[in-house]
Amino acid sequence: MSPKMQGMVGVPEPHTGWTFITNHARVLAAIADNPNVRIREIAAHCRLTERAVQRIISDLEQGGYLSHTRDGRTNTYRIEPDKVLRHPAEAGLSVASLLSLLVQDETERVSNPVAQVGAPAEHRRREADMDRLLRRRVDRE
Repeated sequence: MSPKMQGMVGVPEPHTGWTFITNHARVLAAIADNPNVRIREIAAHCRLTERAVQRIISDLEQGGYLSHTRDGRTNTYRIEPDKVLRHPAEAGLSVASLLSLLVQDETERVSNPVAQVGAPAEHRRREADMDRLLRRRVDRE
C-alpha cells in the first residue's frame, strides 16, 4: 500500500480486480456531492492519487461532462446534468440519472452507517430506481 493510502481512517483496504463503478463515476459523484471539493479530498475519498484525480477531471472536462471556474485557490466545478453517457449501451441515459443513484447512495451511507444495503426497504428502493432507469432505456430503443 502506498504511503498516501496508509492511515486513512474508516476507508476500506485497497481492492484488486474489477469493480462495478469506474473511477470516473466516483470522482464525478464526489464533485456532485460538493462542487467546491479539493482534489486532495476527492483522492482520499476515492482512494486514488491526486494525479489520477487530475487526469480524470481533465477527461471529464474534455468530454463536456464537467467544467470549472477558479476563484483564488478554489475551484468550483459545474456538472452538465443533461449530457448523455458515452457508451452505446447507456445511450439516452443522462449524467443526472447516474448521479441520482450514486450521490443518494453516498449520502445515505454517510448519514446512516448502520443501515445495510440488504435492508428490505432499501433493497426495494434500489430495485425501483434501477427498474425505472432500465425501462426508460428500453423505451428509447
